[in-house]
Amino acid sequence: MGLVAIIAILVASLQLNWVNGATTSKVPCMFIFGDSLSDSGNNNNLITTAKCNFPPYGIDFPDGPTGRFTNGRTTVDLIGDHLGMKHYIKPFASIPDSEIMDGVNYASGSAGILDETGFQVGDRVCMNKQVKNHKRIVSKITDKLGSKNAGTHLGKCIYSVYVGSNDWMFNYFIRPDVMATRLVPQNYANELIKELTEQLDTIVSLGAKKVVIFGLSPLGCMPMLNLIQTCSPFINDVLKSYNNQLKSLVSKYNSKSSKVKFIYINTMDIINPNNLQNLVSSGLKITNQPCCGMAAECIPFSPPCGNRKERAYWDDEHPTEEANKVLAARAFKAKRNTDTYPMDINALARL
Repeated sequence: MGLVAIIAILVASLQLNWVNGATTSKVPCMFIFGDSLSDSGNNNNLITTAKCNFPPYGIDFPDGPTGRFTNGRTTVDLIGDHLGMKHYIKPFASIPDSEIMDGVNYASGSAGILDETGFQVGDRVCMNKQVKNHKRIVSKITDKLGSKNAGTHLGKCIYSVYVGSNDWMFNYFIRPDVMATRLVPQNYANELIKELTEQLDTIVSLGAKKVVIFGLSPLGCMPMLNLIQTCSPFINDVLKSYNNQLKSLVSKYNSKSSKVKFIYINTMDIINPNNLQNLVSSGLKITNQPCCGMAAECIPFSPPCGNRKERAYWDDEHPTEEANKVLAARAFKAKRNTDTYPMDINALARL
């Protein structure tokens, strides 16, 4: 084979790798849907009390306060690190078109599966709007790559869906009018699953083939409810039942098509403060006291605690980076067979 022919083959190979979004990471991109547990700045310019682009938030993040509801990296940031992503995925609100090939973060603090969720605190980007925003991004990627190559690229990406906490806390446990009209938790859970299924159907129709569904965390153990070292069994039992439906939903999607793979992350058990082996073994000795402030979120510019690596919660509602590390590590590479179903993110990325 002549030198010219070899060079031509190498150039063609490089062009194909670029079109398909090949990088040194395990996947070329991540698309992130959810609430404040994944938000990286989409609420910064909204009229809402659910924002955190001020100190002490971001005290341990390289870029300082960015709109992340924690002291450092979120769970999806850390999963991106495990995947070898070249940078943290930018929020939809400020991402330049030059970076959308790497993925987009659509998550919004106080958002939920239902459009009404979170209205108490002001503006937010609900899941239905997040899906619409994703459709706009997919359209841009398709214009850039062409339909076939865009489909190939999008099919290799990881799609993270971590949402539902606010639907239960804002819309069920806190609002008496909702509990009165949706008295049976199972009925409300069915309503959420129905709406979420429609949203996931759209995401899949837009090219998703590797989807990560996070189960809800033990909300009954948040510091605002857990001041005497005990979690609320009622709240956590309700959420466990809902999480079982999420896991069943994953099975249903996997049975529909061999080309699309969903996985479920057992967040409830991985970071439950009552399961001390998971947290204490990671150095998290204090699981019921927030690191900053005494309100739901940190008081702007207030001094945080100095022992952040020992705390499970940053404020009254959100975990610290250290707690996020525990969840991200076991979601990426399961330590126990109950951590993920039917596989972990590392295995999903290799498909």
